[in-house]
Amino acid sequence: MSLLRAKIQDVFNEPACEQNRGKDAKARKKGCSKPLTPGAAAGGCAFDGAKIVLQPITDVAHLIHAPLACEGNSWDNRGAASSGPTLWRTSFTTDLTELDVVMGQGERKLFKAIREIKEAYGPPAIFVYPTCVTALIGDDIEAVCKRAAEKFGLPVVPVNAPGFVGSKNLGNKLAGEALLEHVIGTVEPDDAGPYDINILGEFNLSGEFWLVKPLLDWLGIRVRACIPGDARYFDIACAHRARAAMMVCSTALINLARKMEQRWDIPFFEGSFYGITDTSEALRQISQLLVKKGADPEILGRTEALIAEEEAIAWKKLAAYQPRLEGKRVLLNTGGVKSWSVVHALMEIGIEIVGTSVKKSTVEDKERIKQILKEDNHIFEQMAPRELYAMLSEHKADIMLSGGRTQFIALKAKTPWLDINQERQHPYAGYDGMVELVRQIDLAIHNPIWFQVREPAPWDCQPAVREELPRTKSETATLHAVQKFAGTTADDFGEC
Repeated sequence: MSLLRAKIQDVFNEPACEQNRGKDAKARKKGCSKPLTPGAAAGGCAFDGAKIVLQPITDVAHLIHAPLACEGNSWDNRGAASSGPTLWRTSFTTDLTELDVVMGQGERKLFKAIREIKEAYGPPAIFVYPTCVTALIGDDIEAVCKRAAEKFGLPVVPVNAPGFVGSKNLGNKLAGEALLEHVIGTVEPDDAGPYDINILGEFNLSGEFWLVKPLLDWLGIRVRACIPGDARYFDIACAHRARAAMMVCSTALINLARKMEQRWDIPFFEGSFYGITDTSEALRQISQLLVKKGADPEILGRTEALIAEEEAIAWKKLAAYQPRLEGKRVLLNTGGVKSWSVVHALMEIGIEIVGTSVKKSTVEDKERIKQILKEDNHIFEQMAPRELYAMLSEHKADIMLSGGRTQFIALKAKTPWLDINQERQHPYAGYDGMVELVRQIDLAIHNPIWFQVREPAPWDCQPAVREELPRTKSETATLHAVQKFAGTTADDFGEC
């Protein structure tokens, strides 16, 4: 536990973070994550964060050393996609019971589970995740993993990120530390070249990295390792021989990028593949870093030629949507890198941003938003469901882009909604991804269902009363009495 505490303090002291460098020594030790409140929903624990970062490594067996519920709550929590192996889709757990805990059988059961996975599946590696229960009872995960690796002849990687140590973001960083300590640099590739790069913090949600990789392939740039999206264990083990790196989500793996630069001299930059301008700028910066590391400068010219061609194609496709979406108002309720990259992408085609959340965004992310929007009144840390509903029901936005947890607020307000978070079904990265994002927004806003649901319900309308014969005084009095009792007037009995 003391080693884990020291590792956490090291993660909190992040020199590559501008906000961290501005703190005094005491404040730096507290880190950026908010303290967890027992019994309150914290948006994910450290174990959840570590699993998010490592589970998309597709050919690895991910073994949860814990009671069954820990694995049940964390399995398949990202919509990452694989182009090959499917082992990561299989759920493995030691399924500790109360008797195992009381009798001290946890370590023995873990070793047995590792052996069974090795014999049944033969994976290139096994990642072992302790959770709150196994960490608190003192199971020596690292010793068991080391012994199992020697016994069975394959890497068994301990991922020390039990839930109680902190937030999901801390778990992201601890997962990066596990890769640095046990995986990266353990295999020497025999095909290293001057155009090899790493992509860090890219999860290949809905397969969206597959929209970007062909652009890099056309330029002759090889992705040595995409961590973690559609990754293979061998690729990550060889990642130390890349010449440059791009950081997609700095909140998650900035410590991994910085330490790889220190150990293996791999320069990195933070960029985004959301939107036409940001995708083009990312390609430029990748090429520039490679040239600085010794690649042929002719790649710069080829990059500009590719950008010009792809931008022309994308803008031609977007031209059909611009008249329909010009001036439409979007409320963005997400966080992290999407809080600024998607904002920039939408503003490129004339969409107005009425608000964007920055709940999970870094200080650098917030500064980018301010530069893009030119004002602060459209930025909010978090918005209560009641406030979201009020904003949407008052028609201050034409559509809300958010995660699945807030979709019902938009639906209750009879406002179009589009999933922009990890559960989404459509890829939005790169030039083609930008066109797809705009197409989905257009489909959502102009769906005829919204005109229908905003109309009064049939049972709130009454057909017009046709007078076949003139009423007598008593009939008229009776009708007025009924209307008074029902709280209506004669005017209410007409067409809707």
